[in-house]
Amino acid sequence: MTEPILAALPADTKPDGRQAGDLKLGSDEFFHRAQQRLNFHVPPALTDPSIVPASGDQGTDRMWQIIAEEQPVRPAAVLIPVVERDEPTVLLTQRSPHLSSHAGQISFPGGKIDVTDKSPLDAALREAHEEVGLEGRFIEPVGYLDLYATGLGFRILPTLARVRPGFDLHVNPAEVDDAFEVPLSFLMNPENHQIHSREFRGMERSYYAMPFAERYIWGATAGILRVLYERIYLP
Repeated sequence: MTEPILAALPADTKPDGRQAGDLKLGSDEFFHRAQQRLNFHVPPALTDPSIVPASGDQGTDRMWQIIAEEQPVRPAAVLIPVVERDEPTVLLTQRSPHLSSHAGQISFPGGKIDVTDKSPLDAALREAHEEVGLEGRFIEPVGYLDLYATGLGFRILPTLARVRPGFDLHVNPAEVDDAFEVPLSFLMNPENHQIHSREFRGMERSYYAMPFAERYIWGATAGILRVLYERIYLP
């Protein structure tokens, strides 16, 4: 579910001059904030093409408007599995290299919402089980993050979840080449949020990238992680 898109790039500076990245959250405080700030309200824009998700960036909003006029809406859901280890981690996947789209890219477990799915949450849980064998009994859903639009017409609704350690993963090679964990502290540190750019119809637009060791996390995955940072870590 990753691809180059246009990302809003808000400032991180707090009113007193400190950088928001200076704020260190323990696991309990992170999930406490998440429970206070997130909910399970499904935004109408997930399926309504007449409503374009707002990013807060004028250029990004214009791009999403163009995409909405040209392509059908493709509702999707992903799981943001935060594993509650001594140092919390985020479970990510690397898509199989033989896939027809986004081959080899870093992603969250997830995919399109099927008509048989009762909710975006159910879709995210189903996909996580199908892709990496993550069982629901280890997962405590916390709430939906903001809706995220992409350049291929996907409207992605991410579900943040608290994951209890002790699970065994069974990677589905038809969809996933690998599953791995990245420290939450790394992904939530704005110093690791690189800003890259590319051209979109004559305009230079920006997107996030968060390289970690040999992994290149970018596009929608990095953008959603940035949104998570903004929702939980900023005042």
